[in-house]
Amino acid sequence: MAARKPARDEPDPPAEPSFEDAIEQVESIIERIERGEQGLERSIADYERGAGLLKRCREILARSEQRIQEIEADLSAAQSAGADSPAKRGKQAAPSSKASPPPTDEDDDTPF
Repeated sequence: MAARKPARDEPDPPAEPSFEDAIEQVESIIERIERGEQGLERSIADYERGAGLLKRCREILARSEQRIQEIEADLSAAQSAGADSPAKRGKQAAPSSKASPPPTDEDDDTPF
């Protein structure tokens, strides 16, 4: 069976809800089911919708965690590259001209 093309006057399917909207919808579904004011079929349909929304939320969270890890890796790489730059190495390796020389044991002028 071939896929049906939507007619020009049919609206586009609704966009997937944002994470926040999905959580809000799940909370609403839970409240409706817990009140027990709707029939079994409606409760099952709501439960199924809630499960789909939770799946979407988990997918969004997984993508967000992946993105955060990528950002942190990029930041670490940039910091490492900055620490290894010749200009920074030169500054770190150059001794300060104001540093005093280390003490020696040949200091015979001590009165004690």
